[in-house]
Amino acid sequence: MAKKAKKEKSKAAKIVGGFFKFFGTLLLAALIFLVGAIYIIEKGPSEEIRDLFVVTVQQSSAAKPLAKLFLSEEKVKQIMEENTAKDEDLITDGDLVEIDDTLDMDAIIVEDVHGSTFNGKMMIVNDPSRVYVYDIPDYTAAWGMMVSDMVKTDDAIAGINGGGFLDINGLGNGSVPLGIVISKGQWKNGDQYASYQVIGFDNNNKLVVGYMTGVEAMERGIRDAVEWGPALIVNGEAVDVGNGGGLNPRTAIGQRADGAVLLLVVDGRQPSSIGASYYDLIGVMQQYGAVNAANLDGGNSSSMVYNGEVITNTASLNGERELPTAFLVRKR
Repeated sequence: MAKKAKKEKSKAAKIVGGFFKFFGTLLLAALIFLVGAIYIIEKGPSEEIRDLFVVTVQQSSAAKPLAKLFLSEEKVKQIMEENTAKDEDLITDGDLVEIDDTLDMDAIIVEDVHGSTFNGKMMIVNDPSRVYVYDIPDYTAAWGMMVSDMVKTDDAIAGINGGGFLDINGLGNGSVPLGIVISKGQWKNGDQYASYQVIGFDNNNKLVVGYMTGVEAMERGIRDAVEWGPALIVNGEAVDVGNGGGLNPRTAIGQRADGAVLLLVVDGRQPSSIGASYYDLIGVMQQYGAVNAANLDGGNSSSMVYNGEVITNTASLNGERELPTAFLVRKR
């Protein structure tokens, strides 16, 4: 009896061992294929594909090292510099926006958007005065807040992620914002004499996008703003965004000539939606009539919430990230 049990145990061990051997071989083959594919991309004949790959992974904290697998640090730096948006001297003037109060100011419309490499959601808010920046109460907190929690806490109806935050090696806790933060007319973060890529709304409920100091922002009457970028559309003209930032999850904000606010979130790093470039965002914004628009923080941060639910697919398997800021939409 003991001999039979020993034989069965040995058989089971062989089966388990065979499984792990097969799985290990499969994993090794996949790794070799991945490394080979990266080599072909980085050392192959197409500089366009190489640059697209580099700028894509450089915007992902976890995948950044892949850019330097077969390229020098100097070459990666050169590629990034050559593919950076040229928006330093651009700033919106608001002249193309005239708030149309004949619109249904209660209306919020959510539509699906699609491209060759992405799927996402566009939210149209007819009343621009309803869109504002929410920031967490304490920037020294252990963690920031998810957009869904911000929406719930401030009794809003919708929201998208906002500006950038300290995120060293992708391990940031989401509580420390980068650059300027203005919420409901109150200065919350940044050096008032430093220059920032400001994205927000003034007291006339017009979207403002452009570089300015904190002092200039307050003098201009900015009521709500964060920092990120690049600008996508300024005064009706598309911005030169270099290689387009690669294909990644994206969040953007824009405004039509009639004042309606456009909130766009694109899914990414998924089989059904690889992601969008800055050019893709410009195309979608133009399709929806934006005269001014800017890119917000993206990647794992990209998220849209409406009526208490996250209606986009976050890139992270863990769901929403904790963040310090968001653009929320007030209830009527």
